[in-house]
Amino acid sequence: MTQPSYLRETRTSYDTVAVDYARLVRPAFEADLFGRAMLGVFAERVRGAGGGPVADVGCGPGHVTAHLRSLGLDAFGVELSPGMVEVARRDHPGLRFHTGTMTALESADGELGGVVAWYSIIHIPPAVLPAVFREFHRVLAPGGHLLLGFHVGDERRRKEKGYGHRMALDVYLLPPDRVAGLAARVGLTVCATLVEESETGPATACVMLRKPVEP
Repeated sequence: MTQPSYLRETRTSYDTVAVDYARLVRPAFEADLFGRAMLGVFAERVRGAGGGPVADVGCGPGHVTAHLRSLGLDAFGVELSPGMVEVARRDHPGLRFHTGTMTALESADGELGGVVAWYSIIHIPPAVLPAVFREFHRVLAPGGHLLLGFHVGDERRRKEKGYGHRMALDVYLLPPDRVAGLAARVGLTVCATLVEESETGPATACVMLRKPVEP
């Protein structure tokens, strides 16, 4: 089956930049105090709900997966780009990474205690997001948590270069209330929303959601 063009573009672009992306993103992640704080809350919530495996979806070079593991979670990475998976396995040999897409996760129904999509939904067309959120809902166990990170706005931007390389893919800036509303429609409950303003670019947002425990 032929993949949609946005998946092909995303995979090709991140294959191209994988090595330099890994080198450049780690200092930025260490400087992201609010983001790492939300990941810490997410980890506590997942442990408090009974734990279980956690998928870092769109994991890139694995730095967030490794951070989640350092917080006591049984985290593994799922990534569209084979080049990124190769770098993740090189840099974090004790962790599990495999290629896959958030539109069709390999996890069984209700298998996961948590899902993190850390700035990875930004390449998903808004019309496809409801299907992605249904997939997240499917793989989460009742009481499981979902954490989303993304750029704030309401537009599509074409990214032609980055990390010292040519790229060719779309980036979607998203309003937090719309993201929360789409997720709520598939049965996820909003726990918290954090928006951090920036002087150099668009604001960033983290939205934490939970799959309710059925009566």
